[in-house]
Amino acid sequence: MVIRTAAIVGTGLIGTSVGLALARHGVRVHLLDADASTARVAAALGAGTTVPPPGPVDLAVIAVPPTRVADVLCEQQRRSLALSYTDVASVKLATARAVAHASPERADYVGGHPMAGSERSGPLTARAGLFEGRPWVLTPDAHTSADTLNRALAAVALCGAVPVVMEPDDHDRAVAVVSHTPHLLAALMASRLRAAPPEVRQLVGQGLRDVTRIAGGAPTLWTDILRSNARAVAEILEELSKDLETLVRALREVALGDPHAAGAMAPVTELLSRGREGWAAVHGTDRDDWAVPTTLEVSVGEQPGALGRLLLDITEFGVGPEKVRLHGGDGPAALAALIVAEPVAAETLRKHLAASGWPVRYRPPSSAEQPQPSGAPPR
Repeated sequence: MVIRTAAIVGTGLIGTSVGLALARHGVRVHLLDADASTARVAAALGAGTTVPPPGPVDLAVIAVPPTRVADVLCEQQRRSLALSYTDVASVKLATARAVAHASPERADYVGGHPMAGSERSGPLTARAGLFEGRPWVLTPDAHTSADTLNRALAAVALCGAVPVVMEPDDHDRAVAVVSHTPHLLAALMASRLRAAPPEVRQLVGQGLRDVTRIAGGAPTLWTDILRSNARAVAEILEELSKDLETLVRALREVALGDPHAAGAMAPVTELLSRGREGWAAVHGTDRDDWAVPTTLEVSVGEQPGALGRLLLDITEFGVGPEKVRLHGGDGPAALAALIVAEPVAAETLRKHLAASGWPVRYRPPSSAEQPQPSGAPPR
């Protein structure tokens, strides 16, 4: 399925980024927004044109908050804006039910959610490469036509994302763990700093900034998201509250008694161990993730600060310092070996680095990159 024309309804961060990604592949993109000035900003960035399409476009992307998707979809269907429609809402079950209730025509719609974003909002924060190598969930149902699904898949491919087909309920329970609850936890921690005295704020380091970064998201948007996925998020919070009660009880006992008593800190150590195991699963340091790694070799050069610039360049792709190793090259310049678990993500990262001017090439796996015992990363 080839997409030649598209419409973006809602020109915030995600909508404008989709427009930028499609436009750079030659798709004629039409931008619509209730705030005409926002659409004009997106157009000035190169995401498309604010001129209405002369007829139905191939695909319309509804980029509005979850609770508005069904109404906006119906409105655009009545206008015959597009042959097919999808959305980018981060909650899928409530959206699917609202669409089923409100939309007379469901064959031309498929739910979608690109797993990418930022704590910042608005078209000025958008970029064409936002979705490269990232999962993009699609939630077709029995009513979704093959043409509609294929048009959505074509758009995902043009955006450089990796399509993942899921049931709406499975999606919502998954994002409750990986996105929605973490946002609440970041907000809880960040709120502790609201009235913190200067002597506390002056000690803030990168660790706290990492923990609280996503708390900078727009409260109105996140209220809408959490309202739409309330049940799944509440279930995760209930599990967390039990862990918190255990931690508080253990620390209170230690504070009031003998801190060196046998087993006093066992619940704390046990939680920290579980946390490290979860960290390893996410960051790719578990044994299975290292089984067949892809290594990109980057020539860092001798210029001061070059390695730091490389690390900043790759952070957004989930390749952190724990996946970087330095070794000598043929000359005095250092080489950085970047370990990437997923082949698709490795190729996306290679293209990004090459476009940014880094000399980069694939390196075949060596014996040192074979699975390591005890879940250790390769040496």
